[in-house]
Amino acid sequence: MEYVYSAMLLHSAKKGITEDAVAKVLKAAGIESDASRVKALIASLKEVNIDEAIEKAAVAQAVQVQPAAHAGGKAEAKKEEVKEEQGKTEEEAAEGLGSLFG
Repeated sequence: MEYVYSAMLLHSAKKGITEDAVAKVLKAAGIESDASRVKALIASLKEVNIDEAIEKAAVAQAVQVQPAAHAGGKAEAKKEEVKEEQGKTEEEAAEGLGSLFG
């Protein structure tokens, strides 16, 4: 997780996410980095739009905490609909970042 966090920190600071930059962030945090894991992270992020992935994750979170709008049968129908949407949204969000946690 530290490797992903370092990339997100660099992205947030509008810095380039490079092997050297990730290694420096990890070192500054007192973590000894593994060069092969840093390379794998950089390779995994090459095709990922980080802003889009963060937005999709935020949408998934919002769907998760959204309360049912109606009582009775309508509430149950809404819960099922939210569960279906949530499953699809989480799958989409995980597509780009899934390789980082494997």
